[in-house]
Amino acid sequence: MEYGAWTLVPIIFIIVMAVVTRKSFESLLAGSVIACIVMHGTGFFLPWVETIMEALSDSDNQWVILVCGLFGSLIALLRESKGTEGFIQIGERLCRTERSALLGAFIMGIVIFVDDYLNMLTVGICMRPICDRRKVPREALAYLLDSTGTPVCVVVPFSTWTAFYISLFMKEKAIQEMGFASGLSMYMQTIPYIFYAIVTLVMVFLFAMGWIPKVGPMKKAYARTKATGRTYSEESWKYNLELEDSGRDGNIIDFLLPVALLIVATVATDDILAAVILTLAFCLVLYVPRGRMTFSKWSELLISGFCEMMPTLAILAGAFAVARCCNMMQLPEYIISTVQPFVTPQTYPLIIFLVVSVLTFATSSTWGISTIVIPIIIPLGAAVGANMILTMAAILSGSAFGSHACFYSDATVLASAGARIDNMEHAFTQIPYAMIAAGITCVCLLVSGCLLPG
Repeated sequence: MEYGAWTLVPIIFIIVMAVVTRKSFESLLAGSVIACIVMHGTGFFLPWVETIMEALSDSDNQWVILVCGLFGSLIALLRESKGTEGFIQIGERLCRTERSALLGAFIMGIVIFVDDYLNMLTVGICMRPICDRRKVPREALAYLLDSTGTPVCVVVPFSTWTAFYISLFMKEKAIQEMGFASGLSMYMQTIPYIFYAIVTLVMVFLFAMGWIPKVGPMKKAYARTKATGRTYSEESWKYNLELEDSGRDGNIIDFLLPVALLIVATVATDDILAAVILTLAFCLVLYVPRGRMTFSKWSELLISGFCEMMPTLAILAGAFAVARCCNMMQLPEYIISTVQPFVTPQTYPLIIFLVVSVLTFATSSTWGISTIVIPIIIPLGAAVGANMILTMAAILSGSAFGSHACFYSDATVLASAGARIDNMEHAFTQIPYAMIAAGITCVCLLVSGCLLPG
């Protein structure tokens, strides 16, 4: 059954409710109910329950929930071992000012390019205490985490994002006919045109240096920290109930070895879930025999750390349910069919950027949307004579922007978790910068579409 413009109603409802109430999970839950009412009318309740169960039983969604929850366990172990204190002691000597603290977060975000989840949560663990002591608002840290998470993974050709998109693009006949020597060589040609990721990285560097102004809610966050000394708001107090370690007996080995293993294992296994489980086991061997904690304490922290991530996991679960509803209502197909009459070879990359951005924002399903739309977008682009390199780059830019701007996407939620602030606060403070980058991207894609032949 086709629902037409009714497919947009749940998303519009979610956005309006979230802006008015500043509540993500409640808005997502209500949006999924609205979607089921559109599809099933008064008999919506049982299908709604079934939709939630199907979303939570999806293996990919379970993977995300386990990764995020177990990262909470790892953070709790690092905190209890005081390994973070060892890192802070060295970090404070290197990051003596607000600017150097932000630059430290930026550089770490660039270096840890393997996976965006690994990037945001690891850099958050490392730099949050240092930024707190240099009176950097948590909102600024969250912006850096989010802006060096996905964008770095998109433009570095050796990440989980790269591998995923190469596999999708190389399945398309139009791309195969271009005669690339390999998927990597194809991806390398798209990198200079992934404008959103490039512009975002430039902007976040300028932000860290203090060379672009603080605007909107970000300006208010800086004013709060200057006036009160608090790096996070009252709304985010609930994410910071436990006291941060304040002792100076931490050993940096207790921090560096687990984090190094986590990075190496992620590269070796190509599975961050396997890597974090291996790291948790390594923490047992590293901490318990040396008396950093007892076995009972290690076991307790596995559970309590996982539980600390429950607000994050609840939002992700709500997003999964909404994404499933959008797919059932055929939102991607409706959006693409709506814009199809307006495309030309010159405007196609720009339109595709906007379409993928809207779909990714609406569903919060970055890779899921790409899997659905790429088999539609690439053949259509070839048929209208659009430049395929630009088209692929527009898909990547749209995926990055949609994930970056969406207040309930995994990127936004994890960046908020890394900085320990409310995800809506993070979304509102970073959206002006994301919109500026998106505007520049639109101009670049339009100009490139006019200048580069199909």
